[in-house]
Amino acid sequence: MGVLMSRRQTVEKVQKVSLAVSAFKDGLREQPSTRRRAEAGATRRGTLEQEVQEGEEEASAGPSQSEESSASKAAWERLRDGRGVEPEEFDRANRFTPPAFIRPKRELHDDEPPDISLEQREQVVNDEMCEICEVWTAESLFPCRVCSRVYHDGCLRRMGYLQNDSAVELTETAHTDTGWSCYYCDNLNLLLTEEEMYSLMETLQKCKIIPETCLTLDDFLHYKHLVHKQQFEQPMAEAQEEQAALQFSALDPDKKGHIEWHDFLSHESIQLLQKLRPKNALLRLLTAKERERARTAFLSLDQDGDGLITEGECRRAQHTWFRKHQKETPSCNVSISHVGPMSESSPASSGSSKSQEKVQPEEPRPVDWSSFLRDNVAYILAARPNSAALHLQPPA
Repeated sequence: MGVLMSRRQTVEKVQKVSLAVSAFKDGLREQPSTRRRAEAGATRRGTLEQEVQEGEEEASAGPSQSEESSASKAAWERLRDGRGVEPEEFDRANRFTPPAFIRPKRELHDDEPPDISLEQREQVVNDEMCEICEVWTAESLFPCRVCSRVYHDGCLRRMGYLQNDSAVELTETAHTDTGWSCYYCDNLNLLLTEEEMYSLMETLQKCKIIPETCLTLDDFLHYKHLVHKQQFEQPMAEAQEEQAALQFSALDPDKKGHIEWHDFLSHESIQLLQKLRPKNALLRLLTAKERERARTAFLSLDQDGDGLITEGECRRAQHTWFRKHQKETPSCNVSISHVGPMSESSPASSGSSKSQEKVQPEEPRPVDWSSFLRDNVAYILAARPNSAALHLQPPA
């Protein structure tokens, strides 16, 4: 007990130092933007900081310029830094300082095929100490189902990451097969590099999407039309519009008539990853837990042990990653290990009966382990968030 109290005292000192370091970093972060404004003749190069400033200037054209400017700047900064919504009434008294998210950087070897063996199983071990306070208290730690981090629920509350429904979901699912994603893994936007994030912010601004707002079906379709026209310089076809409407329904499982900003941002992030990165680079984003689940799924489908499955079985596995959202079968590991007929409430059954009839008479195409991983990697990543929304609708 004495050792535990000593560790807590050490953590409190570290928190105080973190506050000072964060303030110092904030000061350094502001200096470059001030210096850039003073350099009138310098070549203007697009950066995330400048994009935030441009968003502020666009939003300031209104009756209350100062208020709208401040709110817009804060929203674009949170989007740039990968932080969640922080309302003004958020009480920071007795809170830990949220961590500074560092966006990943692309490496030269990222596009090369990673060595992920089917036969060599990986031993998945969770961390022993809380990611936030670095104190070990055995069974009271809640593990993330994607990475190896573990957390105290009290620490998550003091960080502001655990409120209302999220607290209930954590306690009910973290120690089950369904699992719970920590605030790192729940945010697909954190997978984007700084350059990729700039590209996304530029698109959102051109389409006049306001950060941290809900989108109706009309808003979503209007956005998709603009993006398609910018990319292909031609209007979106009717079939593509229908597909976009189906994706909206997947992002609105509760039929509220709108999609939340977090779900929209996750959807756009995974779409951008598919567009800008090859599948080999996406495979390097998988964690040991996700690779093990993929092995379990493939081996359960490969009944004869020849290392091959059919294309239809591979497609059904894509739907299976999202079965964790079903209340009646809240098992992520188990459901993936017995990929079989889809229930009526599963995403695979969301299409019409005619479309399902078209899928059945298929020609068997053998799929090996490496192809199975490449075909499923985007859906595995898209299933990370705790939200019940499907951020990447699998094909019927």
